[in-house]
Amino acid sequence: MIDLFYMSGFPVAVMGLGKSGIATARSLIASGAEVRAWDDNEDTRAAARAADIPLVDLYKMNWDEVPTLVLSPGIPDRYPEPHPVAAAARAANVEIVCDIELLVRAQREARYLGVTGTNGKSTTTALIGHIMSLSGAAVETGGNLGTPALQLDALYQDGTYVLELSSYQLERIFSITFDTAVLLNISPDHLDRHGGLEGYIAAKKQIFRRQTKPRTAVIGIDDDYCRAIHKALVKADDQRVVPISASGEAVPGGVYVLDRVLYDDMDGEGFPVLNLDEVPNLPGRHNWQNAAAAYAACKAHGVPAPVAIACIRSFPGLAHRQQLVSEIDGIRYINDSKATNADAAAKALACYDDIYWILGGRAKEGGLAGLEAYYPKIAHAFLIGESAETFAKELEGKVATHSCGDLASAVVKAQALAAAERRSAPVVLLSPACASFDQFANFEARGKAFIDAVRELEKAASTVGAGQAGGGQ
Repeated sequence: MIDLFYMSGFPVAVMGLGKSGIATARSLIASGAEVRAWDDNEDTRAAARAADIPLVDLYKMNWDEVPTLVLSPGIPDRYPEPHPVAAAARAANVEIVCDIELLVRAQREARYLGVTGTNGKSTTTALIGHIMSLSGAAVETGGNLGTPALQLDALYQDGTYVLELSSYQLERIFSITFDTAVLLNISPDHLDRHGGLEGYIAAKKQIFRRQTKPRTAVIGIDDDYCRAIHKALVKADDQRVVPISASGEAVPGGVYVLDRVLYDDMDGEGFPVLNLDEVPNLPGRHNWQNAAAAYAACKAHGVPAPVAIACIRSFPGLAHRQQLVSEIDGIRYINDSKATNADAAAKALACYDDIYWILGGRAKEGGLAGLEAYYPKIAHAFLIGESAETFAKELEGKVATHSCGDLASAVVKAQALAAAERRSAPVVLLSPACASFDQFANFEARGKAFIDAVRELEKAASTVGAGQAGGGQ
């Protein structure tokens, strides 16, 4: 837990008591701040009350008494319209920040490595944290990924915080200048929260704010938006700029992928460093971009290149993001529960052949649009959740389907068909292209249910194997 010593004796409002909000309130309380916390959800307030978090109705707050509002990243303070609490605070000239801003004010001597992007930032952050940790660096990894910022351990001059940052968080961080900053990619997302595409791009660009040499900007150049940002950074020549790409073309001065091999041209030598086929937990072009970014960032941050490569090889993958759960009798089971829309599912479908695809849940706008090119790779689709009937109609005549209702049944049916058909490279893939909220609390719970179902298959296979061995005695 981070000691927010500078807040001791000061009143602080905390709006939003999810994971990061609770961590923020606890750090403030432990630091001697006068906490006034609130959440719009009654059950969440009850849980906070049980955790001894002091609750004050912020709708009735006299904002002249409070200098700081720590606002959950998910709560809007500007677009599409400000939350009433945020609007009242802003009208009183109260600063609105997030937990990462509080971390930076407390840990000024530490170094900071930030990662953002529309897609891939969680995997890249986890991979960088993995590399830094195994290399022997003093490192804490979290932020938008996993551990809330104020639950991390304190670091000092030689330590590095590796932080995943959403566009929401970047708009509420004012004190930080990243020693190494990574922008992976930009595609239209969360536009209502930023007043349109220009606002979203502006928020992402904040990760490079105030960087000067020798600080480093690592930036993907595989989309038009980031290419434009890269061009502007190079022209300004304020910081070191390292382009990264998985598009299959050489990138002078950068890190790139050619023919499934990672190349390093950061020092102008352009030599191959890693065959990406040797890293099964980073499948597909999007993960190659993640690997390129992590390698470039860690090298720029002082990790020797050979050490970074060795660490990438040992990366176990990130839970619920094309996570290899098991291989049973030649069938691989892949948990991609984080794929909550068609675009995310496309990245997984592109990586495999002979796919026994488990999909469905609460459908997003657009349904399965854009996935048509991958249908020839799908041996059979197993439909679950609210969208089963709609998806069955959408796939009719294109992909063979079976409506299973629940996830556990889908896993059993997929295993049975894959075992019976004996294709060359069968994969049972949970990549739902839907939100989880019809049957699960979140995508993590859905992924865990898939893992549990696969573990049951492992037990059954083990029992059969033991019985066969016993029968031969």
